[in-house]
Amino acid sequence: MADTILVPLELPDPEPLSPVLIEDLSSLDVVVLGHYGLPEQTPASSARDQFGDAARATLDDVADDFADAGASVRTRLVFGKDRAAAIRQVATEEGCAAELDPAPTEGIGRILVPLPDVAEFDRLPTFIEILSEDSTQRITLFHVVEGDESREHGESVVAETRERLVEAGFDAASLDTLVVEGEEHDEEILRVAADYDAVVMYEPESRLGDRVFGTLADRIADETDDPVIVVDRDY
Repeated sequence: MADTILVPLELPDPEPLSPVLIEDLSSLDVVVLGHYGLPEQTPASSARDQFGDAARATLDDVADDFADAGASVRTRLVFGKDRAAAIRQVATEEGCAAELDPAPTEGIGRILVPLPDVAEFDRLPTFIEILSEDSTQRITLFHVVEGDESREHGESVVAETRERLVEAGFDAASLDTLVVEGEEHDEEILRVAADYDAVVMYEPESRLGDRVFGTLADRIADETDDPVIVVDRDY
């Protein structure tokens, strides 16, 4: 059974998905979530009555693109005020192992993989491989050393992950490692991600600023134009 990935789109006028991403994700089960944001005083039921048909048609068009590429695909439509809550709920209900934060791309030559302070593995290789193409030249395993963590520990995190990826069949020559020390974890990731074409990362812990500034994945996609796959750490 293929892993399931959630592809959230903001309605009524979602950004078009890159054909490259549609093709890359075609081996997965895909859930296309349409979130229709509503003003505070607008009841979801009346919005669904007024805009539901057009919203479903938009989702069906995107689903058809995935189906044409060979993906198993289904759609979900949510009218509401809290996009993040809708994503969490649908991801849980659909058993999604990862979420795509889409951004425009014409090809993926370099993939950045920010790693947490523990060398987790699980389904990480699956989603790195999904984005790897014939044109992919480098996959960089990246870790930010912060707080009381030692640089030696950070080096061990990336080294262990690299070894396990090689054991899983990745070409050792394509795997780089990078460790930096910094007090601003997210800013370091954003700075480095600007030199890459895509990012695969574990879901970071929720922070108070996410509701104001967006999640780290949102910021990467918005500020660097890199598509981001966020892997659920519960799997």
